[in-house]
Amino acid sequence: MTEPITPAQPLAAVETPPHLLGFDNIELYYDHVYALKGVSIAVNEGETVALIGANGAGKSSILRAITGLSRPRSGAIQFRGQSILGLNPAEIVKQGIAMVPEGRRVFPYMSIRDNLLMGAFTRTDKAGIQTTLDSVLERFPRLRERYRQMAGTLSGGEQQMMVIGRALMAKPKLLLLDEPSLGIAPKLVQEIARSIVAINRDEKVSVLLVEQNSRMALSISHRAYAMALGSVVLSGESAALKNDERIKAAYLGGM
Repeated sequence: MTEPITPAQPLAAVETPPHLLGFDNIELYYDHVYALKGVSIAVNEGETVALIGANGAGKSSILRAITGLSRPRSGAIQFRGQSILGLNPAEIVKQGIAMVPEGRRVFPYMSIRDNLLMGAFTRTDKAGIQTTLDSVLERFPRLRERYRQMAGTLSGGEQQMMVIGRALMAKPKLLLLDEPSLGIAPKLVQEIARSIVAINRDEKVSVLLVEQNSRMALSISHRAYAMALGSVVLSGESAALKNDERIKAAYLGGM
């Protein structure tokens, strides 16, 4: 029997939780077609926040804007109180944001070791890099077992573990995850979901999770935003949204 996923624990109440990430009134277009229409979201210190919705809802466009891969037409993006609009992707990684892209995007003819070390390309602290590498291998023991193996020979779930580990090698304050369950066997989806909870809880890394598996996303996040057609249509505490009839009908198959 598959071990159930431990839900994200409620955050301790504070009077004014600081926004780690502020994403305010963003307008983003691809050519003349809008992808985001006045979207505002926030991620606070220590949170896991989920973005749920169908393909084309604008979830991945939010991640592209945060990481500098797409330039908004208007609005503001702040990280740790500083604007990151206009920074290139490498500079944004140095600020403390790391992304796990949709589709994994491994270097198939490089070993697991070398794939992981690619995630530390902005770092120069050799001892610290080794410590982080040891931590990643402890978190994902399958990677240690296959350490010298070519990444292209791994299963989809194992590759997903590796790219999450690669992102952690940058020692981020905020981890962006784009569809981590896509194309993964159900048993490994559960394992990856538990890893996301543990990374947030144990390593104090805040998480912004884009996920079509709404049931899983709402189970492991503290708060969530439901998106449709480039706009936020509902937001709130994940536990409450999971029981919201509108969310059940639109995103959870009416159950």
